[in-house]
Amino acid sequence: MYRVLMPIDGSESRGEAQAEAVIALPDAAESVRVTLLYVFDDQDEKETTVPEEIDGGRVAATRLRDAGIAVEQAARVGDPAIEILAAADEIDADQIVLGGRKRSPVGAILFGSVSQSVITDADRPVTVTGDVTR
Repeated sequence: MYRVLMPIDGSESRGEAQAEAVIALPDAAESVRVTLLYVFDDQDEKETTVPEEIDGGRVAATRLRDAGIAVEQAARVGDPAIEILAAADEIDADQIVLGGRKRSPVGAILFGSVSQSVITDADRPVTVTGDVTR
């Protein structure tokens, strides 16, 4: 079984792009299991919301299941980059598929980037998708 960690956010377009990247993996329907992850700001929200209730998670889960891919859900609280890497270790993910946001170089420096932190600190492959373009 090939395990993919898919941290999602509120963007339907990014969730769809992430799902499409996973669906394109070889033998995805037969051999891939995806864990949708959402990192919450506070514990109360984590206790009352599952990743599929977030717009990006809903779109991704629907698209993955329609393609015959098994989907699990996980939620954490804290710094997104740290929690994504911890979750990847916890489930022994073979790959992380992130939905990256487009930022200017100055914007990335000023505000940081979850994707950048995950890419530089991960000890496994990381794929960064953008938004679905139509």
